[in-house]
Amino acid sequence: MTLLQVTDLSKTYKGNRGVNALSFSLDRGKCVALIGPNGAGKTTTLRMLAGLLKSTTGKIEMIGMESHSDIRKYIGYLPQFPVFYDWMTGIEFLIYSAKLTGMNVKEATVQAEILMRKVGLEDAKKRKIGKYSGGMKQRLGIAQAIIHKPKLLMLDEPVSALDPFGRREVLELLLELKQEMTILFSTHILNDAEEICEDVLFLHGGNLVEKGSIQELKEKNQVGKITVEASIDVSELIHPLKENAIFKEINIQGRHVMCETDVIQEGQKAILSWILEANIPVVKVEVSNLDLEDLFMKVVKQ
Repeated sequence: MTLLQVTDLSKTYKGNRGVNALSFSLDRGKCVALIGPNGAGKTTTLRMLAGLLKSTTGKIEMIGMESHSDIRKYIGYLPQFPVFYDWMTGIEFLIYSAKLTGMNVKEATVQAEILMRKVGLEDAKKRKIGKYSGGMKQRLGIAQAIIHKPKLLMLDEPVSALDPFGRREVLELLLELKQEMTILFSTHILNDAEEICEDVLFLHGGNLVEKGSIQELKEKNQVGKITVEASIDVSELIHPLKENAIFKEINIQGRHVMCETDVIQEGQKAILSWILEANIPVVKVEVSNLDLEDLFMKVVKQ
């Protein structure tokens, strides 16, 4: 069932389109990744959805909610660089945030205590925020974003600035939260999207170039991938592969060659023949399907 419907959403800056006529929907209970390189329009899109930036054109509708009501009360939002009062303790900050949503002191305190446990910060609830690690601050920021029990949680690059440990903490928290609400988060780290999301939205140059479930997009665009790693630079030896029509695309970077083909077995035979005939010292040969990063690059090139 659809939760949020976006139609022809655009944002123009000084005559230039930062986001161009986006149309998509978010289903209830899904985790959706907004994927694209820096400058693709991810932050602008999230800020318009959150009501922090006025769109130039388009419509944003929360399905099933009060007609013409302010949809911001149904949305939780965490910017890429959240700001905290470092002199506050974690629990003080959450109580303060809850009161800003209209809760009374008792209700705010109860909800803050619940969320400090949920995000794994109960032992640090009386510690000053200035003493928190990056991962702890992100988890506190997520707690603040869901303090009012939103229908939709939106996060802008929630793990891009974290170390591996902090990144893992936040991803595991999102895996838990996706059982309770719809989540939309932007990222350029495609492995994160593939790990916790069902659906993706591909943005490039302000345009929505592809959308749908990860599985559907893989089936639609999928080809096999054969990767060769040699112990020498094979750039000057690649011509026989380039002349072989069974390879749809060949990318080479020094000692590494990646070939795409619809016929895996024939592709393997051609690769092995090339290795033997050119007497290439091979470190590794791998056969796999395109991952999400390969898929994004393929879609963008189209």
